[in-house]
Amino acid sequence: MTTLLSPLHTALSLGASGVPVLPLRRGKVPFGNCPTCADNACGGRPSMKAPGPCRCPAPCHAWAAATTDPAVLISPPWASAWRRAVAVAYHPGGAGLTVVDLDDAYAITWARAALPATRTVKTTRGEHWIYRGTMTSHNAVRPGVDIKSTMAYARYLGPGTGTLTALPDTVRALAVKEPSQARPAPHGYTVAPTGEAECPHRTPAYLERGVAMAEQRITEARSAVHATVYRTFLAVLSTHGRCGCLTDLQVARLFAAAQGKGETLRHCTDAWTNARTRLGL
Repeated sequence: MTTLLSPLHTALSLGASGVPVLPLRRGKVPFGNCPTCADNACGGRPSMKAPGPCRCPAPCHAWAAATTDPAVLISPPWASAWRRAVAVAYHPGGAGLTVVDLDDAYAITWARAALPATRTVKTTRGEHWIYRGTMTSHNAVRPGVDIKSTMAYARYLGPGTGTLTALPDTVRALAVKEPSQARPAPHGYTVAPTGEAECPHRTPAYLERGVAMAEQRITEARSAVHATVYRTFLAVLSTHGRCGCLTDLQVARLFAAAQGKGETLRHCTDAWTNARTRLGL
C-alpha cells in the first residue's frame, strides 16, 4: 500500500482510527512554518521541545501539528498542503506507539536477534518495527537504528504485517545513555587502536569489504547526509575500530566519500570524533 496516490484519503483514514497525521512535502519532510510562525514568532515550540501556545490552523511545527480532526485535515490551509504533499506522516507518540526505525540490513539482522517480534513495515532501505507504548524519541541509539515516538514523526508506508506487541524494555534500554566518558584529545582522524581487542577480521578482505560497503552507503545517501555519515562512521568504528587493523588510508576513503556528498572536512572530523567518543575509543 502506498500513500503517494491519495495522501488526503490516507490521512483521513488514519485520523479516523486515532492516528494523528500530517502531510510531507518533496524531500519527505514536513511543511515549513507559515509567515506568522516563521522564526518562532508565534511563540510555539521553542527549541523544538514542546508545542507551546501556538494554535496556527496551518500544518506548521511538524509533529506538533499532527491531528486526527477531519475538519482540520480538509480545512483550506491543510487542503493546499495536501495538494502538494508527496506522502503522509504520523506522530507515533500521539497514537500510543513507538517506531524502531531500522535503516539497513545490518540493523534488521540485529533487531531479529535482539527484539521481540511485532508489526513490521517495509521502508526504502530497511523496516519499521512498531510497538504499542510510548517513550522519548532518540536518533542513532545504535548504528542504523532510530527510535520515533513522542515529539517525532514517522512516514506512513502502509499497515504492515504481524501482530502489534507491547513496547519491550529492550527498546527502552536503548535510549539510556551510558555514563559520559572523557573526550579524547584531538588528534586528527587516526583510529589510535588500543591493541587489546581481539582482531575479528580474519582476512584483509573482510575489513576491505566493510570499508567498501561504508563508502557505498555514504555515496548513495539521498537525504540526511549528516546523519548518514555519522551512523556510518559509528558502524565502521564499532566493528573495526578497536583492534588496530583500520588504516588511515581507509579512513581517508570514508572522509572522501562524505566530502563527495558535500560534507566539509570539519563536519567529517566532528562526526568521526563523536563516534569515537560514543564508543569510548
